[in-house]
Amino acid sequence: MKTTTLQKIGIGVTAALLAVGCTQETQNQFGRTLQNWTGANGVLEVYAGEKLVRRFIKIDKLTTAGATQGSGARPYRFGYGVLDLNLNGIQDSGEKSVYFEISDYSTNYVFYGDPGA
Repeated sequence: MKTTTLQKIGIGVTAALLAVGCTQETQNQFGRTLQNWTGANGVLEVYAGEKLVRRFIKIDKLTTAGATQGSGARPYRFGYGVLDLNLNGIQDSGEKSVYFEISDYSTNYVFYGDPGA
């Protein structure tokens, strides 16, 4: 049975959520696996229930943020990608690359730079 792109994305997002409770080394290993999986043209989709609310395309990788003091990690992932404003999966005129963060906490949010700024 062939796995669709949407199924692969769902598996990736589920795995990322499961990685929250892992050790730092496990998260680092997972991060390398995710980077290898997404390659240089990854897609991140954010859902509110069953509704797609944000899509970032052309993502090189997701990175675990390191602590500024100590050796721990911060509770979020970050990356750079094109904010797909009309959710069509293509970079259209006016859609720019932005910085974004994904929380490890149960509060579902994505922080991203304003592409209009």
